[in-house]
Amino acid sequence: MRHHARVADTEADPGRDTVKPGSDQAPGAAVDGAVVDGATATGPDESAELVEPDELDESDLDETDEEVRLTAWVHGAVQGVGFRWWTRARALELGLVGSANNLRDGRVEVVAEGPRAACQRLLDHLRSAETPGAVSTVVERWTPPRGGLTGFVER
Repeated sequence: MRHHARVADTEADPGRDTVKPGSDQAPGAAVDGAVVDGATATGPDESAELVEPDELDESDLDETDEEVRLTAWVHGAVQGVGFRWWTRARALELGLVGSANNLRDGRVEVVAEGPRAACQRLLDHLRSAETPGAVSTVVERWTPPRGGLTGFVER
């Protein structure tokens, strides 16, 4: 079962924005300095089904062309399994710029900028069952784009 959370844009250290699988955090509760939006966080509901990105109805995505920056911290067995390469391929297919970086604690940090719908699609891919390795949790943060990025790199 994969767990998802949206992190509010806070001044917290992004390296500490985490959601523990199976956590029964109340909506709006602080999690290691980040705020979890209860409307988008899901718990260990065994009845939930994963939806493959290709099965998503395009009308479910925000139709706006607003440029955004998505930062996603992917937890699980995601290093040494081709996860960054796979993420780069998906991002380039979507026309996004950014990076996929291994972090010392075993997570992968994905930073992508581009249209909101394309970034949402990348996030859907990160949460799908098709990823290399084993994703247990994805924590996301949406902010205005900073610009200055070209291509999509693995670090």
